[in-house]
Amino acid sequence: MTSKAPTARPARNVPRHGPKSLDIPVEDVSGSNDAEKFATGRSSSGTQDGTLVGHVDNELVRPPTIDIDLEAKPPTNKVIEDHVVDDAYPEGARGWLVVLGSCLLTASTFGLVNSWGVFQAQYQVSILSHVNPSTLAWIGSVQYSLVFLPGLVSGRLFDLGWFHPILIGASALLVVATILVAECKEYWQFMLAQGITTGIACGLIFGGALPVVSHWFKKKRATAFGVVAVGSSYGGTVFPIIIRKLIPVVGLPWTQRILAFILLGHLTLANILVRRRLPPSNVSGGLFNLRAFRSAPYSLYVVASTVAFLGIYTCLTFIDTSAINVGLSADFAFYLVSIANAGSGVGRIASGILSDRFGSLNVLIPFTVFAGLFTFIWPHCRSQASLVVIALLYGMSSGAFVGLLATPVAQLGDTGDIGRRTGMLFTVMAIGAVVGPPIAGAIYSATGGFDIVGIYAGVTVLISSALMVGARWAALGGFRGKF
Repeated sequence: MTSKAPTARPARNVPRHGPKSLDIPVEDVSGSNDAEKFATGRSSSGTQDGTLVGHVDNELVRPPTIDIDLEAKPPTNKVIEDHVVDDAYPEGARGWLVVLGSCLLTASTFGLVNSWGVFQAQYQVSILSHVNPSTLAWIGSVQYSLVFLPGLVSGRLFDLGWFHPILIGASALLVVATILVAECKEYWQFMLAQGITTGIACGLIFGGALPVVSHWFKKKRATAFGVVAVGSSYGGTVFPIIIRKLIPVVGLPWTQRILAFILLGHLTLANILVRRRLPPSNVSGGLFNLRAFRSAPYSLYVVASTVAFLGIYTCLTFIDTSAINVGLSADFAFYLVSIANAGSGVGRIASGILSDRFGSLNVLIPFTVFAGLFTFIWPHCRSQASLVVIALLYGMSSGAFVGLLATPVAQLGDTGDIGRRTGMLFTVMAIGAVVGPPIAGAIYSATGGFDIVGIYAGVTVLISSALMVGARWAALGGFRGKF
């Protein structure tokens, strides 16, 4: 049985720079940052049995459940509580084992997807040499976008308690798809196995890798997210080197089979370690909660992330090609991607630690600005030393963006609905992921160089930074505060 949330009159002693009321469920947990604590305009405390309660005008009330009506007008000054509220976040060793498992999941998904460049280079000179390179690149683009696109379904299923069945099934699908790539001979076969099937499997796995960490951490959540994101850097650094070294020795088919066994080991351990803690939450609103977009901070942040993906990975995609174009060796150019991924790992951990101290958007915005500036500079680097430096700096700044990507979403609502909110972000963001690389490639083909490509990508990343500033202002009601 559900009931309407009580209307909260202005709370006493609310800090001057606390954020405005949000229109989506906001988690109320002791020790939360400004963007969470004051979003509902009242404080919270716990009873002796651990149940979280709220104070509205000095009256002690327990958090009610609500039935979201998509057709209703957005609330203005209402306290909106989800029925899953928990103040006891372990923040301990079991949680860090979950983080390790999620780290292995991101390594097996993003790490694999980030290795596409090695496969494309091999296909162009062997089995698919008759296919146009731009056509061949669509396999990688489809694969990458599908990592985000299923987030809407996987996020909602996570909230409903279907995390483990989906994870086990998707893990098996990814291993089988990787083995099947070894048997492919035609372009459509590679598109089906390595593009579509691998992408969907990675998306279903990745969709729950971040929300499950939120069940175990509150104060150190951003640090935990940063460590999880390091898995992508690890996979993006190690997998391309393994693939490049194995192909000349055992051939492409056996390289795929060995890679499948490596993924099997990673995913088996991850399935053992990763566990959700809170009970399933059947929050009203269906797969796509349109009411969430009535929150200005959430909507602005989703748009900012989508715009960022139009250009955030342009440097990583083309830095090796740009090095070859200026006369540097292909062997050196290959390692630039690994160098950037190594720098990305540093940025992800550092940004997570800083975020827990200063606030997620307070850290994310300057790092994203730096990523845009380094993208402007990249096309003008023409020596080995300058390319190594820019690869490291760009990797650190773009890694911070990826590492903190889901953290503001976790802070803009209740833990019981986090899977759906994160899934909606990933699904919308997939638009930028799928069209960004082809746009950059088209600009390169039309101009014959990377100068305009760098301008295009840098501008999109800086626009994204400006939108993040808007999201932060909408959440805090000003420019001061921790968020």
